[in-house]
Amino acid sequence: MRRSTDFSSVVRDGIRARGGRVVLHHRPSLTGGAAQVGLVVSKAVGGSVVRHQVSRRLRAQLAQRLDALPAGSGTVVRALPGAADASSGQLGEDLDRALARLVGHR
Repeated sequence: MRRSTDFSSVVRDGIRARGGRVVLHHRPSLTGGAAQVGLVVSKAVGGSVVRHQVSRRLRAQLAQRLDALPAGSGTVVRALPGAADASSGQLGEDLDRALARLVGHR
């Protein structure tokens, strides 16, 4: 996901689920193509180096879970400040927890 309008649409119109150190916003029908994912890692998480570390960890964990997202959907993953101290495994567990809650809303 690259356009700010897509991010806004998913956050505004989608459903939300928290999983520990991340919040997922999910909109089932964003596009007609493959599932799209975007990251939001604000300055509240930490400085530039910390934010980039968190982004890389989240991206790697999301790559393993893309098949769990339906085609055409949009998902925004927002990192919370606690994500700065989390390992990749912990972030993966948080993503799984949030994804499980989203599946329950369908």
